[in-house]
Amino acid sequence: MFTARRWWLPSAVADELTDVPDPDPDAGRRGRPRRTARDWLVDFCCFLLAVFVGLASADVLSHVPHTSHALAVADQLLGALSCAAVWLRRRRPLALAVAMLPVSLVSTTAAGAGIVALFTLAVHRPFRHVAWTGGAALALIPVVCWWRPDPDLTYAGAVVFSVLLTLSAIGWGMFVRSKRQLVLSLRDRARRAETEARLRAEQAQRLAREAIAREMHDVLAHRLTLLSVHAGALEFRPGAPQEEVARAAGVIRESAHEALQDLREIIGVLRAGDPDEAGRPQPTLAALDALVAESREAGMKVTLTSTVTDPAAVPASLGRTAYRIAQEALTNARKHAPGTEVTVTVTGAPGDGLDIHVRNPAPEQEAPRVPGSGQGLIGLTERAGLTGGTLEHGPAPDGGFEVRGRLPWG
Repeated sequence: MFTARRWWLPSAVADELTDVPDPDPDAGRRGRPRRTARDWLVDFCCFLLAVFVGLASADVLSHVPHTSHALAVADQLLGALSCAAVWLRRRRPLALAVAMLPVSLVSTTAAGAGIVALFTLAVHRPFRHVAWTGGAALALIPVVCWWRPDPDLTYAGAVVFSVLLTLSAIGWGMFVRSKRQLVLSLRDRARRAETEARLRAEQAQRLAREAIAREMHDVLAHRLTLLSVHAGALEFRPGAPQEEVARAAGVIRESAHEALQDLREIIGVLRAGDPDEAGRPQPTLAALDALVAESREAGMKVTLTSTVTDPAAVPASLGRTAYRIAQEALTNARKHAPGTEVTVTVTGAPGDGLDIHVRNPAPEQEAPRVPGSGQGLIGLTERAGLTGGTLEHGPAPDGGFEVRGRLPWG
């Protein structure tokens, strides 16, 4: 469809608007764009204009007294050659315009070709070329009007008419050139906008994948830690009572089921390409009680203190960040300080911010080593920073470990 439309555009604009190589092999060797149908039509009109002005000048020349027949024939021959040279105006616009300066001085019938040459120069070449060549043409007009006076106009009238005609041709050519440059600049701007939009989309996808990766760590680390802790307990206590073995096996089964379900949902989000299309609602601050209850069922000692009167009123993104902070802190306490009592404190109100504090004392004996990357708290620190909050973590004065997060609640 565009191939059909490009034939009605100027060749310079059509080649800029398309990245398709020119199918004409000779065009590449000539170093110029292939003419479109519009170019042929414009060139033919320019040729007819040059011929029309030349014929009108020849008629005027026949009424000028003291003009020999040989001079009239030479004048018309130069005019005919000049009209034929109009077909070269796209290939050599500057050379044609410069060559027409002396020709127009000695040939009246070449005036039309000279006007077309100046118009072409203004369209296809920078202003400095137009200024020098147009200035020379304007400077020669008084000489031409004195040497070949018009029988129907006074000398001043002929000079004014010729100057206005020359300036009109140059001005119209510069207008066409500026219009083409505007079209090309809009095209470049549109391409840059498309490129920037594509880069922004790629960056958004990358950030979404990074967010999903952090979400995967936050979700799966909690589940898999339960598996590791209880499996390690069964390994180191093979003679444990049947009730404890059954309870540990139930926790392992339930944790494995939840981990598979969470992993399935995250993979579904990755396939869909939208992090907001999770199968289950994302956790909020209202789900903190369920998280603490789950940790207690797994054998942890957890004390939850919350002064937030309505957890459901906390913004979803804020509550989800607070939930992930508590989840990661409980996971780390279960890994590195099993058997200790963990305290979770949540305070805050609209306008005052939301504070979450998770603390566990030092374990009485060294816990079994559980593999971990150590990136969970780093990711949560970045996550809290994205919401405008802060997250601090480190050893407590009594040898334990604490996590303090403060999130803005506007």
